[in-house]
Amino acid sequence: MSQGICTLSVDSLSQLFYQELKNSTGAPEGGCQKLSQRLATEVGRICSESDRIQASGDVESWATSLGKHRLDQCLKYYNLGSRQGRVELHSTLSAIVYRYITPPQVQTSYQARLGLIEDFLQGFYVEALNAFRRENQIGDRYQPRTLLELAEFMAFSERYGKRRIPLPGRRSQQLIILRAQTFSRQQPPELAIDIEQATDYGGDGDDLRPAASHQRVREEMIAQADDLPENSLRGRVVEELLAYLKERNQDECADYFTLRLLDLPTPEIESLLNLTPRQRDYLQQRFKYHLLRFALSHNWELVHEWLEAGLETNLGLTTQQWQQLQETINAKQTKLLALKQQGVADGEAAKILAMTPTQFQKQWTKLLEQAWEIRNV
Repeated sequence: MSQGICTLSVDSLSQLFYQELKNSTGAPEGGCQKLSQRLATEVGRICSESDRIQASGDVESWATSLGKHRLDQCLKYYNLGSRQGRVELHSTLSAIVYRYITPPQVQTSYQARLGLIEDFLQGFYVEALNAFRRENQIGDRYQPRTLLELAEFMAFSERYGKRRIPLPGRRSQQLIILRAQTFSRQQPPELAIDIEQATDYGGDGDDLRPAASHQRVREEMIAQADDLPENSLRGRVVEELLAYLKERNQDECADYFTLRLLDLPTPEIESLLNLTPRQRDYLQQRFKYHLLRFALSHNWELVHEWLEAGLETNLGLTTQQWQQLQETINAKQTKLLALKQQGVADGEAAKILAMTPTQFQKQWTKLLEQAWEIRNV
């Protein structure tokens, strides 16, 4: 078929997608039919306009494959549900634009950058909705209202943002990155200060939007629900670790950690941070070093509470592992551990053991390292 897909083929694709939607969702028939028709029409247009697909001699196979991919994206967001689907989309797009959202000549903080990302994506979603209406030839008042319609729009927004735009010199770039670069260039230098003030907002006034905005972005970036105690604790660990890295001017480690939170594959992290595999490996080792220092000395109680590996649970060790630890530590460490378990303050315990505070801390960190190694064998 040299001139694209005929009407019959579009109709058959639409029927194929409709059956899968009916089998995979509880959505009404009318909604499934409309979505199926839009998907079939879109892939028909793509196949008709692509010289490469036309030259392949297998247009029908291409159309089925492209349509199935789009359908799977819709089903992914449908199964995630309205709230978690938004979190997934927001996290995906945030990871793509993270390193590009920085006003020129301004060293923005991590929290300030999150505020900028939030502002940028709100505008991008409006652009994506307008593009969705235009490309599907539906009215300018259309709004996705059902879960299926919302899933369709979220899947479209992800594809729209990832579209490759041709640039001079046979180069190309994702559309959302080009938009993010333009957005950053338009920000005045003083905006970073304003956003930092907004994200630190804690007054009693009526306008709570800055604080609410910061909270929402934080939730979406680490994909957690604050009503769950274990997730709230995880959020505290994340925020404390980011603050720890910031205090030590380890912005690259903070960026790496943020992308790891989004569960991105290694090649994508390398691309977003503009690193070679060797540079990424070096950064990963540096991050692990700081992570261990944070977990074993800077804020060990919070981390071990989150891991359910506190003193009250024998540092998370099984009975056999606890016995192994007892056999590997020296007499002074045994006494130190006993004092810790009794709740004796560090300063008082140091005096009892005839140690300086620094010596006491070093011994305790070493003991935690030994327990960590045993626990993670």
